[in-house]
Amino acid sequence: MRDPVPADSEKITINLGHVDLGRIDLLVQEGFYSNRSDFIRTAIRNQLATQGDALGRAIERHTLELGLRDLTRAQLEAAVAAGTELHIKVVGLARLAPDITPELARAAIGSITVLGALQGPAAVKAALKDRTR
Repeated sequence: MRDPVPADSEKITINLGHVDLGRIDLLVQEGFYSNRSDFIRTAIRNQLATQGDALGRAIERHTLELGLRDLTRAQLEAAVAAGTELHIKVVGLARLAPDITPELARAAIGSITVLGALQGPAAVKAALKDRTR
């Protein structure tokens, strides 16, 4: 039985060799992990914790926001009114409000870099495709 995918996560696909997969299955069978996904999530978290200092320095160096960044229609309208372009950099999740139009997004957002996931109306994401990294 597969784990339900939590709403605050993204599904990824990886390729593993047969031996590695068998070793994971053995650990699951022995009760160390509830399933393959539990093992993989734990391994990823452990590696991220090991590299925590380097990640912190990289986030500071790139002036990236960490976590959740919600972009509202009001914020984009304020940027347009002020004559400024937003350059958004997020490690985590960036969400574009459902009432943002493609035209407003293009007028307000000069670039958007998301290391993680970008959520929002499909038409807005399409309008920003050339500005998304």
